[in-house]
Amino acid sequence: MNSGKTFFGHPIGLATLFFTEMWERFSYYGMRALLLLFLVDTIDHGGMGLEDRKAASIYGLYTMSVYLFALPGGWLADNFFGLRKAVFIGGCFITLGHLFLFIADPYTFYAGLICIVVGVGFLKPNVSSIVGGLYANQDPTKRDSGFSIFYMGINLGAFISPFITGAIGERIDWHYGFGVAGLGMMIGLVQYKLTEKTLGDVGLEPARLSDPKLQSLRERNIRMGLWAAAGLITLIFILVSKEIIIINPILIAEASGIVIFVSVMAYFIYVFSFEKLSPEEKRKVAVIGILFIFSSLFWAGLEQQGSSLNLFAERYTDRMVFGWEVPASWFQSIGPISVIIFSPVFAWLWMVLASRKANPSTP
Repeated sequence: MNSGKTFFGHPIGLATLFFTEMWERFSYYGMRALLLLFLVDTIDHGGMGLEDRKAASIYGLYTMSVYLFALPGGWLADNFFGLRKAVFIGGCFITLGHLFLFIADPYTFYAGLICIVVGVGFLKPNVSSIVGGLYANQDPTKRDSGFSIFYMGINLGAFISPFITGAIGERIDWHYGFGVAGLGMMIGLVQYKLTEKTLGDVGLEPARLSDPKLQSLRERNIRMGLWAAAGLITLIFILVSKEIIIINPILIAEASGIVIFVSVMAYFIYVFSFEKLSPEEKRKVAVIGILFIFSSLFWAGLEQQGSSLNLFAERYTDRMVFGWEVPASWFQSIGPISVIIFSPVFAWLWMVLASRKANPSTP
């Protein structure tokens, strides 16, 4: 990072993170483009043969878990592993998960989904934090520009992957498509370790308590918690595989929505009622609540790309072009390429509006 080399005028470490996240998103969106199509496809065609509602519930629980696990993944990185190690651990779990998906067996398939959830939870939030760490003592505008470049890497990986995994998964074998997605993550892992030195000491160590005894106690408790969590997940998986426990994904998905809604409402009620906020602070929390609602609606709609809109593309879209049928999963690339095309346009627009003092506020 101190070699004088730059990446589009930014710290050279940004290149390491750019390509790590590009390949991680390649694996995630490449697999996601196939997931629901594979779940609803007939068994004799290599799919799982599930009915739409059950398949959509599994897809929804998977994507929900990916986002939720970013919370413990980020906390563990901050307080135990360190950001850099958490990113590497996450990449290993994702690669292992895709290896399980490559194996044509229902139980290894679900084990693969669990591994990918854990892996993305470790990698996704922490790689972004390392990006911010590269600009610790620099102009915030420079940091924003760096994040824009980083975000382009995300969408580049998301744009390319459905073309490759989709063609292989839909035309040859679903599991080969999952395997290619995992190969992308493996490439990202290799380049991450080979170029990690460009990050300097950013994200190398976790936060530590000033008292060594308390620090030692916290580390011991975290280790015990991790082993307990791993044991519990393994036990549940074994009980389910032996059909001692029957899991209904539809009921779990419906209950999860209720639990999350009630939890959010309880949190905001608690903040308003017991935090002794000033009138100004209450107004700010109210704004957060409003933005939270509309953000939830936006992401609920956006996540239909891989679920209902994916089925719409397969079943109700004319995909014939000069006598050749376009794979349904290729439509998953429309969103990322739109971001790649229009992001520079809007970045230019905000700058023009700012120069005229007409730039709208973030909300």
